[in-house]
Amino acid sequence: MNINLTIDRFEGKQAVLISKDKEIINWPKNKLPKNMKEGSVLAFTIKDNQHKSEDDKKLAKNILNEILNP
Repeated sequence: MNINLTIDRFEGKQAVLISKDKEIINWPKNKLPKNMKEGSVLAFTIKDNQHKSEDDKKLAKNILNEILNP
């Protein structure tokens, strides 16, 4: 899924991003590309990271096994 967000304004260390549906997201200014200004459009890609979720579950199981079965 791709989402475009526009920098509406800056408030302190935060950028206020707004979607075409008028949803507002606060984002740290230091996590934006350099030279961004009000009106700049950012493209975000959101995707499922099932592999990461599975790795996290395996790690949690391994830690529990080490604790419970020394």
